[in-house]
Amino acid sequence: MRSLTLSALLATFLWSAPIGGVAVLVKNNPITLYEVTQEMKQSGTSATQSADTLIRKKLEQLEADEKKITVTSAEINEELARMAAQNNLSMEQFLNAMQNVRGLSEKELKAKVEETIKGQKLYSSIAFSKMGQPTTEEENEYYQLHLDEFSRPESFDVTTYTSTSQEALSAKIADPMRHFENIQTKEENIPYKAINPQLAQILNKTQDGNFSPILPNGKNGFMSFYMRNKQNVVTESLESVRPQISNAILGEKRNQVLNDYFTRLRLSAEIKVIRLP
Repeated sequence: MRSLTLSALLATFLWSAPIGGVAVLVKNNPITLYEVTQEMKQSGTSATQSADTLIRKKLEQLEADEKKITVTSAEINEELARMAAQNNLSMEQFLNAMQNVRGLSEKELKAKVEETIKGQKLYSSIAFSKMGQPTTEEENEYYQLHLDEFSRPESFDVTTYTSTSQEALSAKIADPMRHFENIQTKEENIPYKAINPQLAQILNKTQDGNFSPILPNGKNGFMSFYMRNKQNVVTESLESVRPQISNAILGEKRNQVLNDYFTRLRLSAEIKVIRLP
């Protein structure tokens, strides 16, 4: 059967079927309406875009199965431990941070880590030999185009809001002029080098005059930072970030190779859109 594009069939199958029904068939493997609906909620994308994302994931899954690529629990736990250590957090603190910052439960986080590891293995099985190390010229160009990524302040002037109630903090962020009895505030200057890398990254991405995401404070409560000012912003030298740049370029090349591979695979795959939400 010839491959079918989503755009060609979306107008025909506009109305949704029951939540448990089939939305798309990929090589006779179903993607359900429920899966599409959940992807729409999580990604904030349209039904067509969400279905495209799930079709790509399904193709990757089928390709990994065909190549007998698996990921063990030990590999997942090892990667989680590495991520926690990289951010100077205990495993419990790291899992809490992922829950509160990114809304990921432990099960969801493990699923994403498994997906990432499987993707890396899949890439290695189909394209590793095709990619060389970045040249010095590529690294120099990347650095010039991404200077903002390598700029950081020496410290952050913030107002820290803490509470035992996450809902109260959310309401405060939505309406900063409103008074809440169960929210404590403190003006402070936080040195960049005195905090773990994950928090430093979050604060660095928080624009002046805005609140950071709500985070666990390690004391059975929550906190959010209102960014007043960033002191003495400096740009790291090219040589100090060259390994980071090399990894970023390799990641981009890897993604491009995978995108090209699965674009070709999709063109030849039997894909049938039944209906979308």
